[in-house]
Amino acid sequence: MQNKNYDDGSEKRRPPSGEREPDESERTPRPKSGGKNLMLLLLGIGGAILVYYLFFNPTTGDKLSVDDFDRMLRDGRIRKIVQYVDTNEMEVFYREVSRDADGKALQPVEKSVVMDIPDEFLKDPERSKLIKARMDIDLEFFTDRRGEWRSIFFMAILPAILIFALIYFFLFRQFRGAGGMSGGLLSFGKSRAKITGRGERPKVTFEDVAGIEEAKEEVQEIIEFLKDPARFRRLGGRIPRGVLLVGAPGTGKTLLAKAIAGEAQVPFLSISGSDFVEMFVGVGASRVRDLFRQARENSPCIIFLDEIDAVGRKRGSGLGGGHDEREQTLNAILVEMDGFDTDEKIILMAATNRPDVLDPALLRPGRFDREIVIELPDLRGREAILKVHARRIKLAPDVDWAKVARLTPAFSGAELEAIINEAAIMGVMRDKDAVTMSELEDARDKIRFGREKRSRVMDEEDRKITAYHESGHAILSRVLEDADPLHKVCIIPRGRSLGATMSLPEKDEYHLPRKRVLAEVAVALGGRVAEEIFCDDITAGAQSDIERATKLVRYMVTKWGMSEQLGPIDYSEDDEHLFLGKELARARNYSESTAVKIDNEVRRIMKECMERARSLIEEHREQTEAIAKALLLYETLDGEDVDLIMQGGDLSEKKQVVSEPVDSEHGPSGDKT
Repeated sequence: MQNKNYDDGSEKRRPPSGEREPDESERTPRPKSGGKNLMLLLLGIGGAILVYYLFFNPTTGDKLSVDDFDRMLRDGRIRKIVQYVDTNEMEVFYREVSRDADGKALQPVEKSVVMDIPDEFLKDPERSKLIKARMDIDLEFFTDRRGEWRSIFFMAILPAILIFALIYFFLFRQFRGAGGMSGGLLSFGKSRAKITGRGERPKVTFEDVAGIEEAKEEVQEIIEFLKDPARFRRLGGRIPRGVLLVGAPGTGKTLLAKAIAGEAQVPFLSISGSDFVEMFVGVGASRVRDLFRQARENSPCIIFLDEIDAVGRKRGSGLGGGHDEREQTLNAILVEMDGFDTDEKIILMAATNRPDVLDPALLRPGRFDREIVIELPDLRGREAILKVHARRIKLAPDVDWAKVARLTPAFSGAELEAIINEAAIMGVMRDKDAVTMSELEDARDKIRFGREKRSRVMDEEDRKITAYHESGHAILSRVLEDADPLHKVCIIPRGRSLGATMSLPEKDEYHLPRKRVLAEVAVALGGRVAEEIFCDDITAGAQSDIERATKLVRYMVTKWGMSEQLGPIDYSEDDEHLFLGKELARARNYSESTAVKIDNEVRRIMKECMERARSLIEEHREQTEAIAKALLLYETLDGEDVDLIMQGGDLSEKKQVVSEPVDSEHGPSGDKT
């Protein structure tokens, strides 16, 4: 970066290449706080001087002794005596006559001096008699003037200062406060949107967004309209006023909105739906009106409303009939989007992962008349997303992004970013110079299945049960052609499970055949069956497997029409929560006899899948037992290891023993190699 020299010898940073240097009118003025600081400094100095003279000011001047007082009294020089009754001091006013160089007396000068009053000083008979003989002496008695000022300060001045300070900080300051997260009373109804100004360097562009190419193409016309509105008006076209981004969490809805603003180079007002809703009725609607007022002042621009379902849910439904403040806020949004005073240069973008709970008035043409669905990325999309997030880390030559993308099916963009970050952290903790495939695979397992818990103490019996349970899943994943191929099986605790069997599809699948569902159910029940066969008992470790299998079978019967007995009829119930805008009463669309048939059909399919799993494990009994013993010895096996065991091969040359049989007190020894 080069520096630019000026005549006064100073230097100024030159902006990056491709950017012009802003002129004086575009530079943000710095707040002038010099006058305010000077005023505070003067007030502080004045207050310190006041306190010093009120409480700490010592009596100045020379002290007068008793002998000097008596001598001045006899000479008739004392004119007045002032005694402070609450102190042991008195002030003596006397007349002093000075002479010039020739000895001639000059005009008398009045002076005063302070003296300490000894005990019984004025009660001395001779001194009192002499004072009374001098009739021109004024004898006055006062309280301490400093004491008076102290009383005035504590009883009047200090309370007034405190009251004024309280009024200023708790009332005036709130009225004068700017809008924002801690805005003042006058800005309570102001919008809390964050504005990205025109002409700023974009932080996010389409180069930072990958895996959603169709969505990027669909919003391209919005960018072109914002850049050149006259081009569309030439043929009478009108750009969609509202764009709704719909997708699962982590798919990149907010990132896409930021990229649109960065590409169009227009003001970008971003706000969350929860920022509108307050406990006071009317505040949300006021903030909506202020938001669109700011947008009109900065048009053409983009308003991005994140999590719009916070204010856009169906009106008049749910428990209690709705929320009045939220509905008033929604009404204000509807009016601003398609009312009498509508500005077509303002494009409202919103993001949600719950489009089913939105009010129909929001989704009609003229408001959110375009819906862009952002799906989970496919194989090529995941590879592109991984490469985007990997720009900031150092990679080893052995990294194969195509393989990593295949190892991450159904991962969202946020999860892929987390994998890159976790891999970089692991590389640092392992003292490596670059991130390798090992860190990427371990990071993938950590994100999907949880962190390994090698510190958990398990005795040999628990390890044996876990090994046979996972071997049941593994053997069925290999012998069932319709099941997903086996990727890895281990008996190291992860998350809430004591072991894990990981399967990966060979490609992105868009259909779910009936054979595939039945195979997945059989694989899920394989762990429970293996416990019965090899451990002569069953445990609660198959809880999640049973839940998953039951859910799949019930979907087959009630939603997917895969039951020959019940046919292709939807028997599912509405499982939406009533607080999300659903009706309080739920009607079941079938009779009690049909419900009995559904239960019987689910039970029949589950029983058939379990018998299928049992017969296959019995058929491959020796191979299942060999996989379990290998798991007890090596703790982790990949798909190639399982294939080698099923073919009768020996793993001793390929793998190193990482776990030895241990007692129940110390748990397994060794570490993964």
